[in-house]
Amino acid sequence: MILRGAEANRFLAKPDPARAGLLIFGENAMRVALKRQDAILALVGPEGEAEMRLSRISAGDLRRTPSLLTDAIKEIGFFPGPRVAFAEDATDGLAPPIAAALAAWVPGDATIVVTAGALTGKSALKTLFEKHSNAVCIGLYDEPPSREDIEAELARAGLSRIPPETMADLATLARALDPGDFRQTLQKIALYKWQDDSPLTPAEVAAMAPASIEAETDELLHAVAERDTPAIGLLMRRLEGQGVQPVGLCIQATRHFRALHTAKIDPGGLQAGLMKARVFGPRRDRMQRQVGQWPLRALESALQQLVEADLTLRSSSRAPLYAVMERALIRIAMTRR
Repeated sequence: MILRGAEANRFLAKPDPARAGLLIFGENAMRVALKRQDAILALVGPEGEAEMRLSRISAGDLRRTPSLLTDAIKEIGFFPGPRVAFAEDATDGLAPPIAAALAAWVPGDATIVVTAGALTGKSALKTLFEKHSNAVCIGLYDEPPSREDIEAELARAGLSRIPPETMADLATLARALDPGDFRQTLQKIALYKWQDDSPLTPAEVAAMAPASIEAETDELLHAVAERDTPAIGLLMRRLEGQGVQPVGLCIQATRHFRALHTAKIDPGGLQAGLMKARVFGPRRDRMQRQVGQWPLRALESALQQLVEADLTLRSSSRAPLYAVMERALIRIAMTRR
């Protein structure tokens, strides 16, 4: 049986111990590992591994000894309670021994949990779990987390007082970060808010979120967008001293002005546009003001100049790279005139 969407999330949060097996697969290894961790924790409890009710079997060991998984589900532990036999990083080549274990499973045996990477539609391993009458197959795809996913992570971190504007920032952050990084960020926020009953604010989320670029790089981009031409040279010298490469700086500048352009043309308005561009917190408020100060044609001109600068930086030109980048940023800052 295959589960998708909200139904899959509910099953992973509270798996049915009467099911013989569970397959979790997907391209994002971190996403698969987190969901597998949650499912196993729900099955055996927090003391399951310490009480030796969790058997881990690597793909290499199962390939060398195909009977390992069948033996693991039949083992009788020293401690009472549900058991799990976990086979990690499985491939289609391991479908036969996993099929044998599923066929041998009877109520009271350990639940079989299998993880795998990306599987095709005709995958033998995927087909095995899809067609089995007492097994579950769940595929995890690189798509934005749902509100249910975010609320589950918030509850796990112990965060409850979340105003709507803060929830919008957290949703943006969840789309921008890897699932593991997002969970760690929520844990950091929860630690910061420990014994603090006040609602979580967007400023606190921004302060706890991992920085996507260095603070001075961000300040440089704001200086360009706000036409603070004298500050550009000084900030460029600092970034050069920190080893920031002109090509990387050009990429960040392009993202900044593309976000402004997206917000400018979005039919849902500035807030919706900046959310789509994954901008949140105080940086969002500052960029919102910048959007109002830039005509659409000026933003398109800025993006064109950044593309030309990027081509020059990546070409065989012997022009000094920092000078090329600085000149482009100064010209953009003066575009609004």
